[in-house]
Parts: sequence; structure tokens; C-alpha cells
Amino acid sequence: MKIALDAMGGDHAPLEIVKGAVLAAEQYDKIEKIFLVGNKDILEKIPECAHDKLEIVPASEVIEMDEHPAQAYRRKKDASITVATALVKEGKADAVVSAGSTGAQLAAAMFGLGRIKGVKRPAIASFVPTLQGGKLLVDAGANTNVDVTNLVQFAQMGSVYMECMQNIASPKVGLINNGAEETKGTELTQAAYQELKVAPGINFYGNIEGRDITAGICDVMVCDGFTGNVILKTMEGMGKGIVTMLKEELMSTARTKMGAVLAKPALANLKKRMDYSDYGGAPLLGVNGVSIVCHGSSNAKAVSNGIKAAMVGAESGFVQKITDLMPQA
Repeated sequence: MKIALDAMGGDHAPLEIVKGAVLAAEQYDKIEKIFLVGNKDILEKIPECAHDKLEIVPASEVIEMDEHPAQAYRRKKDASITVATALVKEGKADAVVSAGSTGAQLAAAMFGLGRIKGVKRPAIASFVPTLQGGKLLVDAGANTNVDVTNLVQFAQMGSVYMECMQNIASPKVGLINNGAEETKGTELTQAAYQELKVAPGINFYGNIEGRDITAGICDVMVCDGFTGNVILKTMEGMGKGIVTMLKEELMSTARTKMGAVLAKPALANLKKRMDYSDYGGAPLLGVNGVSIVCHGSSNAKAVSNGIKAAMVGAESGFVQKITDLMPQA
């Protein structure tokens, strides 16, 4: 298994990216090579790059977070995410992983790998923590404006991914809405509800409300990318806020400090259940290859888990299974 890693993408690049590559290289025997794509002069100064499973692939440019993704992709031909994606296209790597600009990664995947035939729009599928473990949110930010066909395809692609990655037979799909009733929501969600009931490859549960998301009643939760990204960022912020408030309350008096000592293992477990880095990266579903999006602030642990997601995803064959499901006309 060979992984192309955008070494220059992310808030803590390149050091944390390289450290994550080393963690993955040492932890997963199936990994034959990790290509560190980025500025050769900078990477060669990092001692960890000398690991025998790591290989530097030069790329002189970086697409920054504040740049227009599509324009920067066209202008910066030697950008690290472009070169890394090209390694997958050329068959030199099995998957690409990046913690850089999500828009740039989407552009590189769309233009470099291409869409799966029949897929109208690729989507970001992100695992979110729930009371029933990690569940899949699709779309988590790629498409702010969608139509009924997009939502149906998000459900189909998400179902395939959960079948492949979580070994769930016939994953339960929920449509995120402002009410559980069939008649609730906008014209878009009402129309999507009717299509989801009869679409192939979907075990449709029905509408789910915001409070149902963390309950984990559905394996795949479908919405437009604007809504999905707001949900994702809200959950992330609330998770950090709850942990911080708990710490403040537990340290407020001598009595609560004593309780904090006893509660420390439980608090550590709670933090772990809500930690994004444990879920690895989010795949771009609907493109002709495995492209994993990592959180922009990914540390070495998160990068390593993103590489694991790429490795398992490439092994699972979910891209081909999505291809088989999509209409070929």
C-alpha cells in the first residue's frame, strides 16, 4: 500500500504531518511507502523524513487556505495537493491524504481524478461522535447548494462507504430536517424524502431532527454541505466547551477537586469519545480515487489516523462499489 501525503497542508505542516507519517509507517505493516509531497529543501531538514518508508516527492507550491481553490489549482501547477493527487491518478499511490485547503483538495480530486460516471457532485463524508459510536454525515461541506438528485446520491454513496468501512449490512439512512414528519421541511427536503423512499441501495429511516444526530439512530445522515458543515463545527465547538466547563466546575472547590480525582478516568474517556483525531479523515465520495480530507489543525495522531482511513478505504474497494451503483447512462 502506497499513500501520497500532502506534507505542506495544514496548520501544523510540515512537522506534524511528517510525524503522523512516521506513526502510520511504524504502526501499519501493510504500508509500503508514504510519499511526502512538498518543498524538498524544507522537508530534508526534518530528521524524521529519513525513515525508510518515507520518500520525498518535490512540489514547489502550496495552495493557502485564503486562496480561491479552483483559481489557485489552475494557477499553481506544482502545488503539493496537485502533485499528490496526480500520484494516485498515475497509479503510483493508492490514496491521497491532506490537511490543507479542503476546497483545493476538492478541486484537485475533481480535475485530477475526475468524478465517477453518473455522480453529479462529490461530497465530503465525515464521521461524527454519537452515543452509538461514529456515524457518517454527508455532505459535510463540499456543496452549499444541492438538489434532490444530489441528496439521493449522497445517501447512496454514504451507504456504500459504511458497508465497506464499518461492515454494516444495509446502513440506516436519515434525512436531516426540522421535523420527523414526512411533510416537514423545505420543498427540497420534502421532495428528497419521496425519492429516498424508493431509491435503490438505500435503507431509508425517514427524517431526523438535530437532537437525533448525537443519539446515533441512523448510520448515515444526509444534508446539504452548508448544513452539514455547520453541524460539524457546532458539535466540535460544543464538545470542547462541555469539557472545558466540566473542568472549571470540578476545580471550583476543594470538594469538587476531590471528586475530580475520582472522575479523571471517566473524563479522559469522554474526551476520547469526542476527539476528532480518533476518527481519521473524511473521504471525498464520488471521485475516481481515494482522497481523504483531514482536519486543518490535525496533529500527528490525526494525520496517522487519516492515513489509516486512506489505507482501509483503498483496500475496501468502495470507489468501485459506488461506480457499480451509479447510473452509467
